[in-house]
Amino acid sequence: MHVVIINGSPRVQKYSNTEKIIAAFAKGLSEKEITFETYAISNRKTWDDIRNAYIKNNEILIALPLYVECVPGLLLEFLETLPKKDEQTRLSFLLQSGFAEGCQLRCGEAFLAKLPEYLGVRYGGCLVKGDNFGIRFLGEEKQAQITKPYQSMGELFAEGDGFLREEAKKFTGPEYFPLPMRLIIGFVFKTFAKKSFQKVAAMLGCRVPLDEKVWETGHNGENGAQI
Repeated sequence: MHVVIINGSPRVQKYSNTEKIIAAFAKGLSEKEITFETYAISNRKTWDDIRNAYIKNNEILIALPLYVECVPGLLLEFLETLPKKDEQTRLSFLLQSGFAEGCQLRCGEAFLAKLPEYLGVRYGGCLVKGDNFGIRFLGEEKQAQITKPYQSMGELFAEGDGFLREEAKKFTGPEYFPLPMRLIIGFVFKTFAKKSFQKVAAMLGCRVPLDEKVWETGHNGENGAQI
């Protein structure tokens, strides 16, 4: 087996959580002596190369982040450039998100499940996993700890059944958190997590609170100037 892995995130590879997940997954493939090649659609200059790899190979995996239940527009634009193939080609997906509950990703999963039919290829399943927010802001040791489970999924994929096996379905984790946990998480997000998010936003150049109501204050979020 030889796998073409496409990073469907619009974020450049250096800052892509999906890229770090792919690295762990690919390590699992390597453990099973499966060869692979990786691409990223964030660099439009490589689209011809990615499309050629898609045409020439029969095992394709697209890894992507889910942004508030939406598949990245850049990925949809790229998919529109792909030609139809036949069922000798299998297309699988790795869908990741910051949301921890599996239910938050099911809408995106259902959409992805329809894409292979439009392209004339077989569906190899979709590996769904949340709770991946902010991987790129962590140290290498913590990053490795969070992404390591994807290595075992790479090893599972190497066995030839895609993501259709029960192990892949269980990988998602809880579909819904129990009510007590939801209440605790709500409290954490309103207190400690809020401060953490504000700190990350400041690192990225944000100069106003994340809950700033610019339509009321008359300030923009870039430089604080009057609108």
